[in-house]
Amino acid sequence: MRIDFHGSAEPTLGVEWEFALVDRGTRDLRNDANHLFARAKPRLADPTKLHKELLRNTVEVVSGVCHTVAEAVADLSETLGAVLPAGDDLGLDLYGGGTHPFASWTVQQLTEGHRYEELINRTQWWGRQMLIWGVHVHVGLPDQRRVMPVLSALLNYYPHLQALSASSPIWAGLDTGYASNRALMFQQLPTAGLPFQFAEWAEFESFAHDQLTTGVIEVLSEIRWDVRPAPHLGTLENRICDGVSTLRELSALVALMHCLVVDLDTRLAAGETLPTMPPWHHQENKWRAARYGLDAIIITNAASEERLVTEDLADLLERLAPVAERLGCSAELASVADIPRRGASYQRQRAVAAEHEGDLVAVVDAVVAELRDSLR
Repeated sequence: MRIDFHGSAEPTLGVEWEFALVDRGTRDLRNDANHLFARAKPRLADPTKLHKELLRNTVEVVSGVCHTVAEAVADLSETLGAVLPAGDDLGLDLYGGGTHPFASWTVQQLTEGHRYEELINRTQWWGRQMLIWGVHVHVGLPDQRRVMPVLSALLNYYPHLQALSASSPIWAGLDTGYASNRALMFQQLPTAGLPFQFAEWAEFESFAHDQLTTGVIEVLSEIRWDVRPAPHLGTLENRICDGVSTLRELSALVALMHCLVVDLDTRLAAGETLPTMPPWHHQENKWRAARYGLDAIIITNAASEERLVTEDLADLLERLAPVAERLGCSAELASVADIPRRGASYQRQRAVAAEHEGDLVAVVDAVVAELRDSLR
């Protein structure tokens, strides 16, 4: 099976930011995406930048094709500037966390459409549990031959991105003990989770052929890996991150993802063999970052050496600083270091719950307020 990767001449950016819809009074989820769309679209300069998702309690704000982190964040901010007032009209707020702390999956409604109906028909209980939200970042790559090596090398930084963005510690009213419950929930879908590590594009084509032939997928987009190629866009799509609640954290994470992909691709093009690790190390790193967040001790190389993720992150940011300068996102990349200093979202949510004697409505209030404050 031939799959053409329509390479991008420049390392362009595209960002997809998912939000839950919560009621302003009860703070529970509301299945009102259709109503929000109807209110918001007349206010949007480009209505295609607001998308529906699997469930009616979710909307996704997407950027256009951008060249810098600042451009992408400004694009998303403009769309949110129309969506939030539309929510105000309906008594709805946008919630930027990886999971909702107390909503029940049993009362959530499916968005109309064959694709979503077939997903639930196939996955049943696990599919219906997917009350999860994340951020997806596309980075353009120029050469089909370099996509798979860059993807495999990028997995070495999976735990850094997971720990920094972790925002889903509480599920169905209980603290799970995990920084990111979303990471482990999403991988229950049959085509989700860590990607296979292929050396050549032809191996990916062979894999996709098998998936289509055996009916595992109907279209390529149903390969829901945490990091996956998007051949029609000419990008590598990073889907590791939990939902994000502030523009500052979003810009920091987007800058880190942008710099990582560009750095790896540049090194590969220069003839370097990119470092990789065996899949069992990636599997363990994913679990450790989901469980312990910024306190995770991660495996850093194929020799099984280990290090605290925040210590490794500090060195990584220093190494990527020249890449960020070239891409025009030095300030955004530097702000990644603010996340451990301030506390990641999962830590902030737990702190709010503790301050309010376990009141999870207060947790939703805090996450909602973070988004609004960051847009001022």
